[in-house]
Amino acid sequence: MTWLVRGDDVLATAEVATTFSQRATGLIGRKEYPGAMVLPRTRSVHTGGVRMSLDIALCAELDDGVLLVRKVLTMKPWRLSWPRKGCRLVIEAQSGSFQRWGLAVGDRLEVR
Repeated sequence: MTWLVRGDDVLATAEVATTFSQRATGLIGRKEYPGAMVLPRTRSVHTGGVRMSLDIALCAELDDGVLLVRKVLTMKPWRLSWPRKGCRLVIEAQSGSFQRWGLAVGDRLEVR
């Protein structure tokens, strides 16, 4: 099982989208999602076809495999995010998840 971790705290189970098709699909078509969807090699996302609002974290990948949260936003269905310079990975979760997890800009995360 894969986890999204901040320090010693497990924030959520994580699903890593490893193929282009998985990254392009993300959470499209799901009514709810209890974990985190990790989209490597992604600089922005769309919510076309998504059935719920999403929390989005745009992250930079540091040399030691740590993810630095650079921008956090909530997106309603049928929206498009702008790319953020230096970000190469996106984390998606059901709206309200980041607040529950206490996720914020500046957090250092790992996917284990």
